[in-house]
Amino acid sequence: MEKPSNLLVKFSQRLFKDEVYQEKFINALVNPQPFNPAILWCQAQPEISPFKLAPPTLWQPNFIERLVLDEKPGKHPLHDAGNFYCLDFSSIFAASTLLTIEQPVDLILDMCASPGGKSVFAWTTLQPRLLISNEVIGKRKGALISNLKRCHISPAIALSLDSQVLAELIPNTAQLVLVDAPCTGQSLLAKGSKAPGCFHPILINKNANRQKRILANSAKLVAPQGYLAYMTCAYSPEENEQVSEWFLAKFPQFQALVVPHLVAAQSHLTDIPCYRMWPHSGLGAGAFTILFKNMEEGTRSELPTEFLERPDFIYL
Repeated sequence: MEKPSNLLVKFSQRLFKDEVYQEKFINALVNPQPFNPAILWCQAQPEISPFKLAPPTLWQPNFIERLVLDEKPGKHPLHDAGNFYCLDFSSIFAASTLLTIEQPVDLILDMCASPGGKSVFAWTTLQPRLLISNEVIGKRKGALISNLKRCHISPAIALSLDSQVLAELIPNTAQLVLVDAPCTGQSLLAKGSKAPGCFHPILINKNANRQKRILANSAKLVAPQGYLAYMTCAYSPEENEQVSEWFLAKFPQFQALVVPHLVAAQSHLTDIPCYRMWPHSGLGAGAFTILFKNMEEGTRSELPTEFLERPDFIYL
């Protein structure tokens, strides 16, 4: 087994008091093992799956399937036809907070949407009247549009605006805002990929501050009684629990909600209801997730006509 860096060892000691858990966590990152592939059926799910299935989790929705390790769903013709979307089970775990949201939902805004997995999950789960998928990084927008088109996600708008601009243009409009926040990408290591400097305090704090900015702007978009779903694929408390605690202090009109099917995954790093999948669970590379609700009473604002008529938007 590859020797872990001193930064990783110290990082694991901050996460876990138990040396056994420290060792399991480190081993999952320096000696990554394959995870079962997973798919999200977003169109025309067959009665009998064309794939060999792994046992489902107790909370897994019927439009999600975990497959056995040797399956290659991305090569199946139904993938190109847009019947399903391939994604890591960690992403399903993170987005599963949306399963507790009461329908109907008219408007969903995915703030950091590319490559599109969370947008597809939200659309499939809640069937909104309109999905707005935003990706501020221009070079990532192409993948988002391609996936939304392939999966026949409609009606939807793909755009590329900064979170502050959106907060100024359409405040108080969305019944659900998703923030799958940019982070250090520490869970990439559990997938066998690289994430240079991901455990360095400077990079962690830089990302945490960026996440706070995006969340603060996103809060302005959430209509009264609406929801804000925050998630990352990082392990560091600074990017997850501490950002969530900051958010609740900054925006006291929001409350963190208990998600019943994730109670067993409650983070041990805070008392507020938020949930972790660790890479040594064997289910996925890792994720953090929390669901906030805007407890204010009031009327939701409608999208302005001039916003919907912007020429730089892609309509699907």
